[in-house]
Amino acid sequence: MMRPQIGVQMMMLKQEVAEKGIYNVLRSIDTLGYHAVEVSQIEMTEHNISEMQRAINDFNINIAAMSCGVENISTTQKYPGDTLQHNFNKIVADCHAVDCTILRIGMLPINYMGSREKTLQFASICEKYAKKLKKEGIDLYYHAHNLEFVRYDDKFMLDIMRDHTEQLGFELDIHWLWRAGLNPIDIIPHYKNRIRAIHLKDYRIGEIDMTQYPGEGQEKIYYMLHMITQFAELGQGTLPLKDIITSALNNGSEYFFVEQDELYGSDPYDCLTVSRDYLITSGYKSWF
Repeated sequence: MMRPQIGVQMMMLKQEVAEKGIYNVLRSIDTLGYHAVEVSQIEMTEHNISEMQRAINDFNINIAAMSCGVENISTTQKYPGDTLQHNFNKIVADCHAVDCTILRIGMLPINYMGSREKTLQFASICEKYAKKLKKEGIDLYYHAHNLEFVRYDDKFMLDIMRDHTEQLGFELDIHWLWRAGLNPIDIIPHYKNRIRAIHLKDYRIGEIDMTQYPGEGQEKIYYMLHMITQFAELGQGTLPLKDIITSALNNGSEYFFVEQDELYGSDPYDCLTVSRDYLITSGYKSWF
């Protein structure tokens, strides 16, 4: 088994990439002590691929995972980025160029939401691409949020996807599992050996500031109750992180990507530093 590696989900740094370039951002990530990344919501231009190659050579950065769409979600709205439907060969070439072996789908397309039948259709499409990508040395992964834990015929949507695929992997996100009302420690074993990559983020209840919320009276209170749940730096929330990480490791996880969907005004590098320090003091220094 390979040494587990902690990395950064670069979605939280997409604005930094837009302003300073991906090479400079990867240099900053290296300075913080992280040496693996998952690239998301960043356009894979020829320039960005070249700059990632330069970062691999200069900082020993591991481009552990990259992202793509499956297809355009409608005849009038183009997916923002490369899709397996229209850019398969380019996506494969980009992965090979940076020695990336995990390609992940970031979210369920809206046109496949809403029924068991649509879930099965999407799973079939993903499995088709997963088999093609496997021949290229790339594992296709699907990133789950909380919406995949709706029940169809008393089975979770994500379980239906798992049971109707063989090659497709699943990128579980411990915050979104918790937000779905599930303990990641209980769910992770059901995806044993299909979870090479996992997302680490904590879960907290934020400070109540009624000036943040629209409406008046009960409307304002209702809105506030649904908005104070926050994404948190590791160690700053309520998740049993060490037990979750142990469960993920024991069930086949290789990459543990630190991510925060919202930063609430904080600097992304400061957030990554807080999470890094928690992980180091918790005994994971050798995973960096």
